Amino acid sequence: MRKSTAATAAALPLLLAGALVLVTGCDSGSKDKPELSVSGAYLPQPAMTDMAAAYFTVKNDGGKADQLTKVTTPLSGDVTLHSTEGSQMKHTEKLDVPANGTLSLSRGGNHLMLGKLERKPKVGEKVEFTLHFATSAPVKIQVPVESASFRPKD
Repeated sequence: MRKSTAATAAALPLLLAGALVLVTGCDSGSKDKPELSVSGAYLPQPAMTDMAAAYFTVKNDGGKADQLTKVTTPLSGDVTLHSTEGSQMKHTEKLDVPANGTLSLSRGGNHLMLGKLERKPKVGEKVEFTLHFATSAPVKIQVPVESASFRPKD
């Protein structure tokens, strides 16, 4: 019995080290970084030839928050982020994408404003947008142009 007790005592530090590696490996996944995806994007056909708005949802399945800091598109060299607080819209430098949460850009809420359009987009067309974040890699999306009266399904 003494021999097996000594063998067990010698093996115990190795077993604990192996368990620590397994636990550490489990924690290094999405908990320490954002995991972003984009859905529900649309751009209502603008009534004016020089200005438009765009909407989408950024979902973060990761355990770390991020921020949308900039959006670019060939349609406009003047894309700005806007937040809405109460009934007041204002320009902002960034929009938060919470850990394990969403950032929603929608009518009456946070949204993008596109000024100085290169051209007026047509219904059915898709416009490329690149979303830039504080920590995550840029995300390219194809945004469909919808009728001005379009309302997404919930």
